[in-house]
Amino acid sequence: MSEPPFVSRERLLKYQQYFRNVHKHTYLKGRYDMITSVAIPAALTATSLYLIGRGIYNMSYGIGKKE
Repeated sequence: MSEPPFVSRERLLKYQQYFRNVHKHTYLKGRYDMITSVAIPAALTATSLYLIGRGIYNMSYGIGKKE
């Protein structure tokens, strides 16, 4: 016994033809896409670089070292 497909073959072919004929990029369409794919990684990178730089500075001047 076989299961029926989720989408009919004709409908699937129609979707495939549509997406093949689209010449614009299909990502970064809305402002929320820009936030999730650009702003969050940029913020994580900036935070990491700041903390690494601060740690190197503190180690080079001996700040926070236990006596």
